[in-house]
Amino acid sequence: MIELKVCPSTLAEGFSTYSPTARNELFYGKGVSHYIPVPSPDVDSEDAKEAVKNVGRISLSGAQPKFAVIIGDDLHLRYTTKGEQGTHMLKLRPTSYQIVNREYCVANEHLTMQIASQAYKIETAANGLCFFSNNEVAYLTRRFDVLPGTGKYQQEDFASLLGYTKENGGSDFKYCNGSYEECAQVIDRYVKAALIDKLRFFRVILFNFITLNDDAHLKNFSLINLGGEYRLTPAYDLMNTSLHLYEPRIFALDKGLFKEGMSFSDVRSVGRADFIEFANRIGIPQKLAVRELDRFASENSLAEGLVHRSFLSEELKGDYLRLMAHRRNMLRDD
Repeated sequence: MIELKVCPSTLAEGFSTYSPTARNELFYGKGVSHYIPVPSPDVDSEDAKEAVKNVGRISLSGAQPKFAVIIGDDLHLRYTTKGEQGTHMLKLRPTSYQIVNREYCVANEHLTMQIASQAYKIETAANGLCFFSNNEVAYLTRRFDVLPGTGKYQQEDFASLLGYTKENGGSDFKYCNGSYEECAQVIDRYVKAALIDKLRFFRVILFNFITLNDDAHLKNFSLINLGGEYRLTPAYDLMNTSLHLYEPRIFALDKGLFKEGMSFSDVRSVGRADFIEFANRIGIPQKLAVRELDRFASENSLAEGLVHRSFLSEELKGDYLRLMAHRRNMLRDD
């Protein structure tokens, strides 16, 4: 079993399992173990095959398998059986050899989500890491659309809300259709407190920019119906994708920030003025936009500490910090 010196959720030092804060956020206060007493599903063994016999696989988005899990009576996570509603999801390392550093993908996502939550106060899906008996690490997140005993809340992603599917938008419909400006228009259309959620959305776009997340496509933003009113969901699927892709991009959406699209070249990159214009277009007052830009352009010691305590390799920690510093600099006044 892996010996831990930091909480595998909050990355707080001095813990050999989940901290009390993590247990409250991830497991409704229960003392759930970080250890899953079965091998990971991608291990070719009889024990592993038996362990996943009744797995409720939710999806295979991209190359990263996801599995529904629930808290067992013994306070270990276990796979759901037929008819059970999973309260959490496990995400394993990608299976595609086209992905660089794939063994660190789950650590990357966990770190990026913790930076968003702790360092930039962005509401995120509760998350952490857990470990199989063969020491394979998995990303764990609590489903914000499911609460024990209350059923499942209605949730719609922005691809659906904009009316795009594979049938009418092509195989890459979640990337090649729409812009972040048009996503903000969805918030205007469905959310009563639209300005509040557009500011939250603006922060996530800025965060994705400084952490080089170029997989923030239309299905990675959603609205959820709580008490008869829609609101923007907590952020999810945040990752520094530049650490894993041979040809990273600036934005996931082909159009970028603006509904008419954006053109890029060796002499034209994205900068502060683009985000000021974006904020203006989606109805965020310039004073608020400037405040947020200054915050995301500034050095953040808490973010740096989280990177150093993360489960990334030392080399990738250095890459993460270097790339983020470069993107922060792009947001500063010329």
